[in-house]
Amino acid sequence: MHLDGKKILLGVTGSIAAYKAAHLTRLLVKEGAEVQIIMSTSALDFITPLTLATLSKGPVHHQFADSATGVWTNHVELGMWADLFLVAPISANTLAKFAQGICDNLLTATYLSAKCPVMVAPAMDLDMYLHPAVKENLQRLADFGNIILEAESGELASGLNGQGRLMEPEHILEHVTQFFQESQTFRGKKILITSGPTQEAIDPVRFISNHSSGKMGAAIAEAFASKGADVTVILGQGAKKPHHTGIKIHTVRSAQEMYEVTQIHHHQADICVFAAAVADYTPKDIATEKIKKSDDQMQITLVKNVDIAFALGKKKKQGQIHVGFALETENEVFHAKSKLEKKNFDLIVLNSMRDQGAGFQYDTNKVSIFFKNGKSLTTDTLHKDEVAKLIVDCVKDLPIEI
Repeated sequence: MHLDGKKILLGVTGSIAAYKAAHLTRLLVKEGAEVQIIMSTSALDFITPLTLATLSKGPVHHQFADSATGVWTNHVELGMWADLFLVAPISANTLAKFAQGICDNLLTATYLSAKCPVMVAPAMDLDMYLHPAVKENLQRLADFGNIILEAESGELASGLNGQGRLMEPEHILEHVTQFFQESQTFRGKKILITSGPTQEAIDPVRFISNHSSGKMGAAIAEAFASKGADVTVILGQGAKKPHHTGIKIHTVRSAQEMYEVTQIHHHQADICVFAAAVADYTPKDIATEKIKKSDDQMQITLVKNVDIAFALGKKKKQGQIHVGFALETENEVFHAKSKLEKKNFDLIVLNSMRDQGAGFQYDTNKVSIFFKNGKSLTTDTLHKDEVAKLIVDCVKDLPIEI
């Protein structure tokens, strides 16, 4: 069976769709999963714990302590026990609590302490589902690294017809099965990613940097981690931090510091992704005190920084994969292909500053990917999460044993 040995913690909230949790539980158990269930207090109005306990073959949790025995339900242990925390249905109310970190019942407490991946399937009326607050909360959960199973369209409890129906249990099962299949792709592999900008000090107050947000690097880190990889991110100051329990973060400031920390981890990595926007030059002399404004002009002598990808490309081991990035404004393809060869990359991802909605700060990107074997592909403008998944798939399909 597809889910043999998998431990799934099923959360059920106060929605008319809560009755479907019974069918979903039965499907999960039938596929071999071990299921424990947590209900929110309001869910008790829609389906009984006895029904779900019978189908899951175990007790259903809905309070911090059993009123009869006084035994405490350990929400931390529940989150650590599970391979996946699936909340279906999740109501607008619980969604908002998850998004804002509000912890007023056993279900929300378990969510906040969960170490495992989280998958949520919303269910609510049409206008509620389309409300900007709900959309923002769903996006916030997605930004946390949670998996969102979008509501399906059809007849709703209000009599309206549109998007808001809980995804059918059979479809949820397909997503759960696919999740566990994909989560094994890079299990046991070590991924090293540089991300964000570097800052090159002029004096104790000022520095030279760039507009990199680290959004692309964070998305790539999360994409690898979601497939079971052990990910280490060397992160520039102020860059977006990825959110996943499988990711370790080392924050650095200058290009030299990024090189030194990256070099420590490089020899252990199976796959290295050089996504950081590393400053090419740094001030030759750093003032020990703040430079006072005086003349109309000020000259700063710059010296070249170490090229991290080039330096580590020389140390690349057999079977080790290196992925590079190129942000160009002219002769884009020529420069990208030159870097592909010069820096010993297996593939390089090209951004052009000429493409609308691509490059620094944007949530979207449009890229061309060039491979060492001469193949290439170009995307439309996509969310950076989608670009990250594509890059990870390209790495998976490289003709190298990973």
